[in-house]
Amino acid sequence: MSVNLPIPTVGPPPTDPLPAHLTLLYRGPLASCDYDCPYCPFAKRRDDRDTLRRDREALERFTGWLRGCGTTDPGTRFSVLFTPWGEGLVRSWYRRSIADLSRLPQVDTVAIQTNLSGRLGWLADCDPASTALWTTYHPGEVSHERFLAKARELVDSGIRFSVGVVGQPEHLAAAQRMRRELPETVYLWINAAEGLTYTDDEADEWQRLDPHFHYSRFPHESRGRPCRTGNTVLSVNGDGAVRRCHFVDGPMGNLYDDSFRRYLGPSGCPLDVCDCHIGYVHLETLDMYDVFAGGVVERIPARWAADASTAAR
Repeated sequence: MSVNLPIPTVGPPPTDPLPAHLTLLYRGPLASCDYDCPYCPFAKRRDDRDTLRRDREALERFTGWLRGCGTTDPGTRFSVLFTPWGEGLVRSWYRRSIADLSRLPQVDTVAIQTNLSGRLGWLADCDPASTALWTTYHPGEVSHERFLAKARELVDSGIRFSVGVVGQPEHLAAAQRMRRELPETVYLWINAAEGLTYTDDEADEWQRLDPHFHYSRFPHESRGRPCRTGNTVLSVNGDGAVRRCHFVDGPMGNLYDDSFRRYLGPSGCPLDVCDCHIGYVHLETLDMYDVFAGGVVERIPARWAADASTAAR
């Protein structure tokens, strides 16, 4: 069921136009998760009722703003990636908002990072051409059989998705088995474990599973180097505060009063290094927009994106 979201009042056209395509990384107050991964600071955290209410209202305001952009910024197309600290898809308002956004003509892609723990029937309300999931398999929290069944259900539904595993040494065998049994049309990515140094032999094991693991193995030097963040990619908090990315605290104004628009433009990264995929994928000194062409926000490389489209047909 599609939700009717409020449309912001249309006033005079903004003086600073948006780019032809804008990617938004949205993160609201939600920080609760139903999993207990030892490498995650938000494991088994519970949000109180007030936090959940604020998260729902913030998300509905954000999706309402995007709906209104069809009128205020008709020349701009959008890609959206929800990156909640916790698990969003166990909350009805994330499911409703994704379904609604997927059917907006100005939205090319709407995706969310998820552990895939919830039911998937709600995806029938989504437009599969613009809906995608960035899923993570946590071997210590879910059985191989249960996760694989969810992945096969997604394949049957025609929803594009990637599957990932954190490169903990104890997860290697589980990741190898998942790669063997996942359909070949599904990309399996590996994130280097935070604080872990890999020998060349260890890295080779993960590289055989994910041909792009080398991007994650080492941090990328970034200070002063051109990055799409702050220009055609923005981070948005629940209160509408805009930053160039999740990892740079400097504010760029607010989404809802249009103050962010005056600061849009190309600039170099202010940090020494970038070591997270949702950051360095946007570095212009890397070739990742070519590698992930057609699947940047959902983390699907061009090769797999083509295979997935063929399988869906």
